[in-house]
Amino acid sequence: MPEAEGRGVARERAREPGAAASSGTEPEEADRLRDLLRSPAYQKALVLSALIGVPVSFAAFWFLAGLHALERLMWTDVPARLGQGIPPWWWPLPLLAVAGLLVGLVVKHLPGAGGHIPAAGLNAKGTKPSALPGVVLAAFIGLPLGATLGPEAPLIALGSGLAVLVAQQVRTLNTADGKALVGSAGAAAALAAIFGNPLVAAVMLIEMAGVGAPQLFVVILPALLSSGIGAIVFTGFGRWTGLSTGNLSLDVGAPVPRLDAGDVLWAIVLSVGIAVAMHTIVATGRRVARFVAGRPVTGAVLCALAAGVCAAVYTLTADRTPADVASSGQGTLAVLAQDPHAWGAGALIAVLLCKGVAYALCLGGLRGGPIFPALFLGAATGVLLAPLPGLGVVPGMAAGMAAAAAATLRLPVSSVVLVALVLRSESVMPVVILASVVSFVTVQLLPAGRPLPSPADPKGAT
Repeated sequence: MPEAEGRGVARERAREPGAAASSGTEPEEADRLRDLLRSPAYQKALVLSALIGVPVSFAAFWFLAGLHALERLMWTDVPARLGQGIPPWWWPLPLLAVAGLLVGLVVKHLPGAGGHIPAAGLNAKGTKPSALPGVVLAAFIGLPLGATLGPEAPLIALGSGLAVLVAQQVRTLNTADGKALVGSAGAAAALAAIFGNPLVAAVMLIEMAGVGAPQLFVVILPALLSSGIGAIVFTGFGRWTGLSTGNLSLDVGAPVPRLDAGDVLWAIVLSVGIAVAMHTIVATGRRVARFVAGRPVTGAVLCALAAGVCAAVYTLTADRTPADVASSGQGTLAVLAQDPHAWGAGALIAVLLCKGVAYALCLGGLRGGPIFPALFLGAATGVLLAPLPGLGVVPGMAAGMAAAAAATLRLPVSSVVLVALVLRSESVMPVVILASVVSFVTVQLLPAGRPLPSPADPKGAT
């Protein structure tokens, strides 16, 4: 056998499963990883990424604190000073009209166009530092004044933009790959700040960056589905037999709902319906974005004002605060979870319809993130349908949030981790996994919309 041919056969055998153990030859991938970890440039990137977490987390803290303070001022403090227990029905109209006007001007005149369009989902690409003023300004205008969006997308842009700014000062990292690597680290630090958990940030960044996609989804969906079904069978069998196998979970003393067949079956039906609804909302948001693209100021004002009308109609219909509609839904979600029975069926239907329309309008016309409104809509749907025979309130909320997040973000694993973090209950994880997979598959099978136009960037952010 010629020497070259022999080397080729050896390489092929080294790639076979178990070949490394039997021949003593390690796979080429392991060699490349070892070489990369030994590289001074990569080691410098790791150190810089660790250091970047400090200023990014500091900036993220004050960013979120400022947003919450402004939101409380506009929707609680000022109405209280005017003698209003809750903001009157007309309150969102002037606030959102101003928000639309100012955000439209930011989009039209500042570098970066105020950030990416929310209807496009979350953006894993690094933000150019010159775009940061517009991103921060658009967020501090639109979100406290009532945009039905969350702060996560501007926060990701802030984290990645600050990290890229630092990378530009380091010669070995001032390359496309170096800035992308450090920018992802900055985005992860910002995500960890808003969700309060680094695991969610890491998983979300992996899915957002499309590492191994579509192969990632081809492998992970069967694994997720099998693990969820396995958990249902395993826990159910243990309950039926009364036997124990031991586990690593801790008893925190909180009431834990027990899943049954009704929860599982309804979770599947619920997930399909929510997936179709959220797909329709996002598709509407994309159509709105195409309308706004040619008229950023006028379009933003019209969208914001229409969202304000939705909030006003909700208040007149349900006699509740318009902030239920004109907000990200993060605070309202906590209120709903604490006392879901305080919401009547009429109020839940009204908030789903009004917030759903406002969400679609803001996805295309303003700037912000898509996560928290989607979580609220999913949770509210689960609570509304909880009286169905065999469906509990907590499993309904869990399945609703997972399905809505997976359908909106197209990130099934991140949706599972996020809902698990929010609910902090292992017992509902099977329906969370099942709902996330079913919802993700459903939206993937629905017709894809046309690509979104790039927002105008007259200053050419660099």
